[in-house]
Amino acid sequence: MNKLQCGQVVKSKAGRDKDKIFVIIELEGEYAYLVDGNLRRIEKPKHKKTKHIQPTNNIIQEIKDKLEKDMKVTNVDIRRNLALYQMNDLS
Repeated sequence: MNKLQCGQVVKSKAGRDKDKIFVIIELEGEYAYLVDGNLRRIEKPKHKKTKHIQPTNNIIQEIKDKLEKDMKVTNVDIRRNLALYQMNDLS
């Protein structure tokens, strides 16, 4: 399995959010904190076991850099970058 990191785009494999796309904003042991900017916002991220997420090879560098530098990441940043990821994924 790929090594997970902050800023990485992942897909949920289980639960009621199955097949939804998220971005990892924090890793803690076997758990990842996931956001999508809409239903799962920065203020209240989804707490999910890493075995229940499918990593992708895509890392959103803008978000990763902001998280590493303790800068504020907004829901708009998350939504915009996930929309770009999904557009590129469809092409």
